[in-house]
Amino acid sequence: MAGICIAVAGFGYLALGGIAGAVLFNCGLLAVVAYKLKLFTGTAGFIVKGELGQLGLILLGNIAGCLLVALLARVSPLPLQEAAEKILSSRLAINPLRAGALAIGCGFLMTTAVTFARQNHYLPLLFCVPMFIVCGFPHCIADAFYYLTCSLDFWKQNLPGIAILYPCIVIGNFIGCNLYRIIVGSDKQA
Repeated sequence: MAGICIAVAGFGYLALGGIAGAVLFNCGLLAVVAYKLKLFTGTAGFIVKGELGQLGLILLGNIAGCLLVALLARVSPLPLQEAAEKILSSRLAINPLRAGALAIGCGFLMTTAVTFARQNHYLPLLFCVPMFIVCGFPHCIADAFYYLTCSLDFWKQNLPGIAILYPCIVIGNFIGCNLYRIIVGSDKQA
């Protein structure tokens, strides 16, 4: 379900774009938090030792949810494929390590938003999501939706790059989600 929520938000972002689309993307994370769903970037900063396998299952489940919404995006009359391919082409144009480093920013913002939301403070959530989009920080679940929305030709032309880039973004998101724990220490996080 978390993948579906983020993919619906991504659908809206692809349809509208810009700052307004980034603000509306909040609907996805608001739904994830309200329903207490397992989103990779909403969970990675809170896992404990021995739960990495569970986090891998969450990632796969999120991607499966994205696939369901991507099937809708493919039949939409809106130019969603073109918008997704434009976003992903810009990601593929930079070095995968740079994209992974940028993904750290998204992970940090996501864990910050979820930390505050767990304390019933939702204002940071409303700012963190548009912030990662405006900054161009990749989000592994939103990107999964974008990839699944792209044409088969896009996949054929970019598969080697995607195979390197996507894991870098997942790892970058994971590092960003745990940045607070890495720097301050796990016992300090609320």
